[in-house]
Amino acid sequence: MIPFCRPSITQLEKDLMAEAAQGKLCGDGPFTAKATSLFVEKQGLNNALLTSSGTHALELAALLCDLEPGDEVILPSFTFSSTANAFLLRGAKLVFCEIDPRTMNMDPEAAAALVTERTRVLAPIDYAGVPCDIDAFREIAAKCGALVVQDAAQGVGSKYKGRACGVDADFACYSFHETKNYVMGEGGAITFRNTEHLHQAEIIREKGTDRSKFYRGEVDKYSWQRSGSSFLPSDILAALLYAQLQRFDEIMDSRMHVWNTYHDNFKALEEEGLFARPYIPDYAQHNAHCYYLILSSLEERNALLDYLRAQGVGAVFHYIPLHSAPAGIAQGYRKEDLPLTEEYAGRLLRLPLFSDMAESDLSHIVNSVYSFFGKEAVL
Repeated sequence: MIPFCRPSITQLEKDLMAEAAQGKLCGDGPFTAKATSLFVEKQGLNNALLTSSGTHALELAALLCDLEPGDEVILPSFTFSSTANAFLLRGAKLVFCEIDPRTMNMDPEAAAALVTERTRVLAPIDYAGVPCDIDAFREIAAKCGALVVQDAAQGVGSKYKGRACGVDADFACYSFHETKNYVMGEGGAITFRNTEHLHQAEIIREKGTDRSKFYRGEVDKYSWQRSGSSFLPSDILAALLYAQLQRFDEIMDSRMHVWNTYHDNFKALEEEGLFARPYIPDYAQHNAHCYYLILSSLEERNALLDYLRAQGVGAVFHYIPLHSAPAGIAQGYRKEDLPLTEEYAGRLLRLPLFSDMAESDLSHIVNSVYSFFGKEAVL
């Protein structure tokens, strides 16, 4: 079976992790500093803090939003549960929004129609590494006094109008889970537009203490400052990420080769009306995080999924919409509340994509899709 994804681990990753194992094992060690600095440089960010997961980055952002029970957060239903849980844990009311079916990202016009006097946060995502229209969400947020928390878990290496994905949000949250382009097993990062938020995040992230200032020599002792938790990744995992970021362009280029091979070879089938390929807006530069097809129906999607698996291809679908999942129904939603989200989630199929994919496997996947539709192989 050709796996859906597989991290690219070389001797560099192994050597740096072994080196880290001889030093400080806990968080905020030398490799944490190196990886953070290189991430900021590669992304073109102003700042960043590493976290133990993308989920924890979102939870840290939600804490900084100072939400009160009943405050409303507008977010897409087509996302991972972490986007919702971060705000649900703060007692917020989740307001699920429709997608733009071209990008599978949250639709700004639909979001604007959901704003009320209780709206405190807009939480768009960057599906498949294609940035959301962040300017549109910032404009909505400015009108109602809300913050923008961008779930950029899939967006490392992507750009919006030439700027780093996430740099324009109040908070942007990234993931380095092993399914992402750049990995540290479990891990994430968060970045801030407001430096005061950065200072508060350092405290929350270090169990509510100002230990980060102590390590930098800014105070002679550290103490408990506010409520907090532990969001620091191990320095061994940071060493893994540091190696991955040193290979940033290599990994990006190889993933783009796979993505472009799919996109070029599936153009003819899209023109026949057999499915839709990913849509990349003019404002976006994507990162080849994943490649998907939108089939004509749920039934055809499932048939192609079964066919590809029988051919040894690890194709998968993606999110079960949150509003129609058991936890969403418990929030008072019904499946029919977001018909576009339901329809397109049921028609979407993702193909394997990873940087070390063999050319023979790539050809087999493309030819298998052609075979399903009764077409001759092209690769």
